[in-house]
Amino acid sequence: MVVLKKIRSATLIETLIATVLIIVVFLIASLVINNLFFNTFHQKKEIAETRLNELEYSYLNKTIQIPYIEEIENWDITITQENDSKQYILLIATNKITKKEIKRTLIANEY
Repeated sequence: MVVLKKIRSATLIETLIATVLIIVVFLIASLVINNLFFNTFHQKKEIAETRLNELEYSYLNKTIQIPYIEEIENWDITITQENDSKQYILLIATNKITKKEIKRTLIANEY
């Protein structure tokens, strides 16, 4: 008959603590990675900047009328004249989710 050895309780507790620590580390790492991916996808500005370049070119060549409003993916794009004087043209792209804005100003008399 084989005599079973008693396992000390300290080794069992050490194993449980190590398991909990590993789970906590993986949980924190997964939250950090999730946050990085979320911010990367929601802060893409290339689409808005490219469209602003195209609209600026179109305005300079007089192919669009002001005021101009457009919606691309998560961006609202507007082109207006400043209230103070009509010589400044504002191009504004606003992200619907993050409320981040990209602003450009053109001087109308130069062109």
